[in-house]
Amino acid sequence: MEFTFGIITSPKTEIFIKEIINTIRNQNIEFYEIIIVGGSDIEYGSDTKVVPFSENQKDNWITRKKNLITSMSKFENIVYMHDYVYLDNSWYKGFIKYGNDFEVLVNRIINFDNKRYHDWLLWKDNSTNVDKFLTDSKKLLLPYWVKSLNSYMYISGAYWVAKRSFMIENPLDEELAWGEGEDIEWSKRVRTKTVFKFNKYSIVRFSKFKDLKWRKLDFISFLLVKMKLFTNY
Repeated sequence: MEFTFGIITSPKTEIFIKEIINTIRNQNIEFYEIIIVGGSDIEYGSDTKVVPFSENQKDNWITRKKNLITSMSKFENIVYMHDYVYLDNSWYKGFIKYGNDFEVLVNRIINFDNKRYHDWLLWKDNSTNVDKFLTDSKKLLLPYWVKSLNSYMYISGAYWVAKRSFMIENPLDEELAWGEGEDIEWSKRVRTKTVFKFNKYSIVRFSKFKDLKWRKLDFISFLLVKMKLFTNY
């Protein structure tokens, strides 16, 4: 499998970049490239391209940065990463085991405290009758074995993997910036066009602690959602 690793950063947040690059190189992937958008003009090696980006264009314009990664990538599989996400030692082996059958995929995400973070997720506000059966949290961690709620799911913008062709056809909305629900808008738009996949064999981890504001979908709520879908209530 061939991968483009796209890392978005800035001069203020690039402190983990070298660590992230090392975890990519340690995977021993035969064909890969690293594209860094933003940050300082530093030479990291022949496998890495640093793309200058003016932060004065628009505050927190991460949608533009990620779309630049898509347009500049040369490999089929693009890994979109924020600058605090790094690969677990067996990340690539996990992908070899999982296979290449996906358009949009996430895998296990582990926070700095070694607890699960935002990976396989349900979004509450979908403008359907299903919403009222969910708990009071808008964003819910799904059990990894749940595969049947694609129409209600959400992909966190911190990390995901997608096919280059799919991202070219479905770019992020550059009218939106970080904190404006750019990943929610994109998730709702593309979940009608593809089935989100989950790779349980691969793991990424955070170099800093991120507050987990979501909670796990309780089993009763899951059964109510399934009942709603089954009966078309």
